[in-house]
Amino acid sequence: MKRKLNELEDTEFDIVIIGGGIFGACAAWDATLRGLRVALIERGDFCGGTSANSFKMIHGGVRYLQHADIYRLRYSCKERSALLRIAPHLVQPLPIVIPTYGHGASGKAFLGAGLYLYDLLTLGRNRGISDNERKIPVTRFLGRKEILELFPDLKQKGLTGGAMFSDGQMYNPTRLVLAFIQSAVASGASAFNYLEAVGLMRDGDRVTGVQARDVLTGDLLSIRAKVVLNTAGPWAEHFLGNSTGVPLKAKGTYSRDACFVINKRLPGKQAVAVLGRTRDPDAVLSRPARHLFLVPWRNFTLVGVWHVVWDRSPDEVTVTADDLESFIDEINWAYPSLDLTLKDVRMWNAGLVPFGINEPGATNLSYGKRSNLIDHRKTDNVDGLVTLIGIRYTTARADSAKAIDIAVAKLGAQKPRPDSSAIPIMGGDIPDFEDFVQRSYEKQRLGIDISVMRALAHNYGTCVDQVLAYAEKDPDLAQTLGDTTVIKAEVLNAIEHEMAVTLADVVFRRTDLATAGNPGDETLRECASLAARELGWTDDQTETRLQEVYKRFPSFVTDTAENKSA
Repeated sequence: MKRKLNELEDTEFDIVIIGGGIFGACAAWDATLRGLRVALIERGDFCGGTSANSFKMIHGGVRYLQHADIYRLRYSCKERSALLRIAPHLVQPLPIVIPTYGHGASGKAFLGAGLYLYDLLTLGRNRGISDNERKIPVTRFLGRKEILELFPDLKQKGLTGGAMFSDGQMYNPTRLVLAFIQSAVASGASAFNYLEAVGLMRDGDRVTGVQARDVLTGDLLSIRAKVVLNTAGPWAEHFLGNSTGVPLKAKGTYSRDACFVINKRLPGKQAVAVLGRTRDPDAVLSRPARHLFLVPWRNFTLVGVWHVVWDRSPDEVTVTADDLESFIDEINWAYPSLDLTLKDVRMWNAGLVPFGINEPGATNLSYGKRSNLIDHRKTDNVDGLVTLIGIRYTTARADSAKAIDIAVAKLGAQKPRPDSSAIPIMGGDIPDFEDFVQRSYEKQRLGIDISVMRALAHNYGTCVDQVLAYAEKDPDLAQTLGDTTVIKAEVLNAIEHEMAVTLADVVFRRTDLATAGNPGDETLRECASLAARELGWTDDQTETRLQEVYKRFPSFVTDTAENKSA
């Protein structure tokens, strides 16, 4: 992918998509598969907002069982299956253990009955998945002894056993978004980061394009389009109200969903769900409280998720030390032997997602139910404009296809919906992932460790040879940055082929380098030096880019003052 802005003003596109998160990326891929001329623009970096800050789970809809919402349950399960098929390098099953205490609604029989019903309602969950390691198994009952063998430091008083089911997990959410965008670009779409939509072009009551500003240079551009699709997530209604004069008639409610990464690694491959202090007010049938999850992810553990209604700007989303202290207090209450402190936190993640309607100050919060898809011809008498505010990473592919259905109808074209649930995205044509990892490791002659090759296989899939080609020309580029699994060649690949233009792009959204926290000053500076040579940064510019990265790490955990003086 190359950032060639001149082609934008020379073309009238069928559709311009605003927003480079998961919903915009999936929409671009779907529209391109239908043969449309597509441009995607993002005011920051691709996957730089909510999509980069998820809990990294692909939910198969089990939570909707307690709401008796069978449609959403099956819809989510179908979309989880699609991602396991088309992106096997980036999405994999995640076994989750739910311990039970006591009896009745808290007991194993109640939980197990619900999970077995879920299995029955999702019998087709593995259809089309050839890799046995990517198939979702049936629920298993576990005895008390088995639970303690997996998690020996759980609360033991009243423990009766539990159950284990599986959901999905993303290895790297930002690269999943990028893979959808790369797939669209490879099929003819144009995609640009750091290009902000600042207004709409209008001809009476019809939208005819987008006014955009190059964030890197300040240059203004006019992008002509027959349809504009606004997928800017929590920024979508701000854009509509502030830049277009087409505000949403009903202002959305958003939740700041937050989680954090800790150094402590769970003993096995299984996640564990423990009961927190709040409950789901919408549940028809429910256990006594909502679950908090401790999830193995790479060499770390993810802890979450906490929700709070957020009424400030999306640009102000943050997690404070007080917030984290509150989270830690609850997880330590639920799982006392963890004994977490702020010093255990490597990184926090937080993003805004549509939420349910809640009373001010409510403790037990109602989740959002569905993505918000708006045809502005019907709501505002403005044609050529569609807005999609997505709610779940899992359903982005299918929800985006619905938005493109509306766009196609406006174009008056016969462009049937493609079966993108069966078409591998960039790097994803892998029938057996473990076999692919082994063959890739055996084929290379660069001395790359198997753990590093596994990380490369996850992030690049079948495109890994493009990265290794750099190291074949210069063997030093096969060396890792510090003690991470990121090799130097990935930095060059990110800049030359993946439109990375800042150090933050490289370390947070193209590689694994800093996605789980600060890898260390020496490692970051080595990465910055490589990027500086490729992008022609001065020493001052390189230092500025480094400080931008340091600001993203929790200041109460990482001593950035030491980093600045290093």
